[in-house]
Amino acid sequence: MEAVSGVVVRLLRGLGLETAMLGWRAVEEWPETVGLRIARHTRAVEFRDGTLFVEVEGSAWMQEVGYLKRDLSRRINARLGAEVVRDVRLVLPHGGIRR
Repeated sequence: MEAVSGVVVRLLRGLGLETAMLGWRAVEEWPETVGLRIARHTRAVEFRDGTLFVEVEGSAWMQEVGYLKRDLSRRINARLGAEVVRDVRLVLPHGGIRR
């Protein structure tokens, strides 16, 4: 008998949804991936077409996190076990970062 997780992965792959699911896992696991210091000032909000969209608290943090984008992409993909995130796009939030 096959484990349910194996069946789900096979089904998602067959439907062409595996990458999207991994991308949304990157959104969910953003705080653990980037660490407390960065997570306090950012929030992953969306994954679309290989791009992870991250709200950043103000322009100073946008600049600081901007320097780390390549490293963050590598860390995210290593955590996911696949090259899913090709770009991290930083955006200013509408009305502040929601926690």
